[in-house]
Amino acid sequence: MTTPALPPLEALLAGMRVVAIPMRVRFRGVTVREAALVRGPSGWGEFSPFLEYGAQESSRWLAAAVEAGWGQWPAARRADIPVNATVPAVSPDEVAGVLARFPGAGTAKVKVAEAGQDLEDDVDRVAAVRDAMGPGGRIRVDANGGWSVAEATDALRRLSAYGLEYAEQPCAQVSELRELRVALARNGIDVLVAADESIRKTEDPARVAREEAADVVVVKVAPLGGVERALEVVADCGLPAVVSSALDTSVGMAAGVALAAALPDLPFACGLGTVALLEGDVCTDPLAPRAGVLPVGRVEPDEALLARWAATTEREQWWRERVAAAHGRLVAP
Repeated sequence: MTTPALPPLEALLAGMRVVAIPMRVRFRGVTVREAALVRGPSGWGEFSPFLEYGAQESSRWLAAAVEAGWGQWPAARRADIPVNATVPAVSPDEVAGVLARFPGAGTAKVKVAEAGQDLEDDVDRVAAVRDAMGPGGRIRVDANGGWSVAEATDALRRLSAYGLEYAEQPCAQVSELRELRVALARNGIDVLVAADESIRKTEDPARVAREEAADVVVVKVAPLGGVERALEVVADCGLPAVVSSALDTSVGMAAGVALAAALPDLPFACGLGTVALLEGDVCTDPLAPRAGVLPVGRVEPDEALLARWAATTEREQWWRERVAAAHGRLVAP
């Protein structure tokens, strides 16, 4: 696959549509998901870096949108992708309702270390997920770097009683992840460590592998700059990979599915079911899991839904300026 040439800014802005879709449940602080959708000769691409990201970090997301709209994704090795359910930092009595939005999912990712909550909240939530899924369900937790090494060791000692597949980004720094892996082994806590932010928010994703700081890598297409770049990161790390989303619409989700389909090995269910967390979508047949899997292929937004979820004129202008800033970083020497 050849990386496409960067189209002129005018080509990106000409057919761009900006949508604002409410979340069913607040997730990583987001209550309304905004996204800019661009259309190229190959199809649609999504540019939706989170609102706090600057132009340099956002430029990777634009590169991924350009790849989708003006390039080609690699050949698929599989026809469908197993996906996990995603459980935000909800109360235990809300867990069953959240899981019901992911029919057929045999794996659940549970948010922990949420600001304003404590370990007891995490334990209660994970216990509720285990009760709902039964002994055969797989559970992974995601702390988004919210724990220190000591806090992570204590938390994972308690949470491991419910059978954890792995803990995603339990600590913020690579050095902490390495120290945690040592502490877990020393204390006989059988939980794998997965790196997410340490992969997608760095210029050196392979560091986690070199420093033996992770057992698993979590890769996301948009933050890494596209499917091709994400495949390179996985190859450089040489660790088992999980493909995850960034609260994308079906347009962005299709790129994540393309990455998962192209990986040589796919040992874990992927975090690509988050369209189910949105109140709506831009496609009449959303890329949401059925029987626990997603199909591989491109999607086509529906004009009526693009209009239904259209952002305000003010927000559209803000996103146009954001695309221009990211585009400037991509063409800068």
